[in-house]
Amino acid sequence: MIRIDKYLADSGYGTRSEVRSLIRLGNVSIGEKIIKDPGAKIDPDKDKVLVKGAEVSYSEYEYYMLSKPAGVVTATTDRKEKTVLDLIKTGKRRDLFPVGRLDKDTEGLLLITNDGELAHFLLSPKNKIEKTYVAVVSGEPPVDITQLFREGLDIGDDKKTEEALLIQLEKNEANSLYTYEVTITEGRYHEIKRMFEAVGCKVEYLKRYSMGCLKLDPGLASGQYRELTSGEVEQLRSLNKCK
Repeated sequence: MIRIDKYLADSGYGTRSEVRSLIRLGNVSIGEKIIKDPGAKIDPDKDKVLVKGAEVSYSEYEYYMLSKPAGVVTATTDRKEKTVLDLIKTGKRRDLFPVGRLDKDTEGLLLITNDGELAHFLLSPKNKIEKTYVAVVSGEPPVDITQLFREGLDIGDDKKTEEALLIQLEKNEANSLYTYEVTITEGRYHEIKRMFEAVGCKVEYLKRYSMGCLKLDPGLASGQYRELTSGEVEQLRSLNKCK
């Protein structure tokens, strides 16, 4: 059972105070019965709730795959910058948040949800969830860069980075840019950028393509998003399917 004011606030009908006013004005009904008590309890799985005659669509959890563009900050709110949540126009719930973070200038896959348990699982270092990026770097990398990434690098923290898989995809002879696929299991601050800096290189472009078993939909243009399929959600929840 859940309070009707929380139910409607979670469903995107306004703040708690705005929803309470809506209820007290007689704009909300459970079935055919008008409800004016914001504290009235309902069963989301059984009760039919209407606001001004329109049925409320309620989801306990929402999951969105966002193709984050550069220039947008990974935050729920920001007074100066556009946030990733500003890009989600169809989300009904007010408690959505990004799972982890991508730097302002980093692009790619970002999961937006209100499922705290799933987010904790994906972000917990002990679960070693793999995250794969494509990085374009400048500077001349050492010949043993792949081994150095695998062994762990000193990036100025208390301990070296965990083992990372590095695969060279391309070398542009004209402007001395190298393109790598990088897979890490940590989420330290600016980790990939600092790893390349540790071997004398600079990241010029960075994009994430996967997180665990979730892959960035190639049909999503930068800034676009879609809801996760039920299959994608179940895969993320399942340890044996994500490994």
